[in-house]
Amino acid sequence: MENLAPLARFFHGGGVFMYPIALTLGLALAVAIERFFFLMRWKRDNKRLWSEVSPLLAQGDLAGAELLTASSETAVARILANGLAQTRIDSRRSELEIATEEGLMEVLPAIERRTHYLATFSNVATLLGLLGTVLGLIGAFAALGAADASQKADLLSAGISEAMNCTAFGLMVAIPSLLLHSWLQSRTGELVDSLESVCSRFVSSICNPARAR
Repeated sequence: MENLAPLARFFHGGGVFMYPIALTLGLALAVAIERFFFLMRWKRDNKRLWSEVSPLLAQGDLAGAELLTASSETAVARILANGLAQTRIDSRRSELEIATEEGLMEVLPAIERRTHYLATFSNVATLLGLLGTVLGLIGAFAALGAADASQKADLLSAGISEAMNCTAFGLMVAIPSLLLHSWLQSRTGELVDSLESVCSRFVSSICNPARAR
């Protein structure tokens, strides 16, 4: 508990704007954690499904591949389902590429969902910190006018301390939020690249099985 005392003093010394900044921190952490586990789970599940489907495609067993994709909710399953459905209509390369790209476009919103909120939370935390600083300084200087000369130094010190605490806390939330946003964007890009690779390999396995791997 003694270790928490400086943190508690820091928080309470920052004024009322510390609370919305803390709320922003909570929201940023919730989004980051949810997105992290979502992306890791989809990456793992997609890789496992493709490892099961690719040998069937290489053997020309499209019916078996359809059974596997029908029982899965992964992004790879949705993309392959579009491609396999197209093979029954027209298996030309151009048509298969369009079908798999449409499947990819269908899953992109789920992959990219909410990640951009982290950049917004970073900006909001910074602006809340600055607003708290400005209002804290305004209040401190306004209080100086009606204060005794002996109290002015203490009032000014308290007002500046409150303002700086608010700025510091805002930046302490903003910087990690921005870093998390960049990191998750990178992971999202990797997942999208892997799905684009699946699209290409699926088309190759249907149009040129000898070269598909």
